[in-house]
Amino acid sequence: MMLSVEKHERFEGVYWVYSGDERLLATRNLDRGFRVYGERLFRIDGEEYREWIPYRSKLAAAILSGIKDIGIRPGCRVLYLGIASGTTASHVSDIIGENGMLYGVDFAPMALAQFKRNVADRRRNAVAIYADARLPMSYKPLVGQADLIYCDIAQPEQAKILVENARLMLKDEGLAMIAIKARSIDSVEEPSKVYKQEVSVLESNDFVVLDKVDLGKYEQDHIMVLARYSPKKQKGR
Repeated sequence: MMLSVEKHERFEGVYWVYSGDERLLATRNLDRGFRVYGERLFRIDGEEYREWIPYRSKLAAAILSGIKDIGIRPGCRVLYLGIASGTTASHVSDIIGENGMLYGVDFAPMALAQFKRNVADRRRNAVAIYADARLPMSYKPLVGQADLIYCDIAQPEQAKILVENARLMLKDEGLAMIAIKARSIDSVEEPSKVYKQEVSVLESNDFVVLDKVDLGKYEQDHIMVLARYSPKKQKGR
């Protein structure tokens, strides 16, 4: 089977792998030969690439749904809230590379143990933090300042939790991505109303929303929001 690879047209560190008739989203594997969640590996021109499956990763789903930017680039410091077992996080680790750092926060011990075993213990650019994202002061000393916060938590007040973390750890003009899960916030309200409510929380707390994409093709009742943290700009209005 013929294999080829191309750089993604917009996102540094993201690739298209062509395998026969398939075009697959991928990242270059920082941990050669190892599969994190059963994804396919492709060796092309001396490099190894990992299939990035959108039905398993909301960030991949957002890319394939047309989001303008992901803000995650080589060398970035990323605070990831709700890292779970590390499926998406492993691809973030691939993208930021050896000069970046990924801080993964989760309060579910079994999921975090899996992330630690499959990602953090095997890569120098990833750290597992057992903590509650609602209590960011408990891990601020470990993280310091982040270039980007990625938030994927199945809790009410998702936007509020992101805001509280940003105030402590996100640099001015840093970016945030939040996967808003309507049914985790309100199981009976119309999802569009829930999205509007959470976006309003961001906009009233120093965030400028840059883009929103519906993930419905891959994740029902989810949107991904990209926002910039601009406290100085907001205060200067």
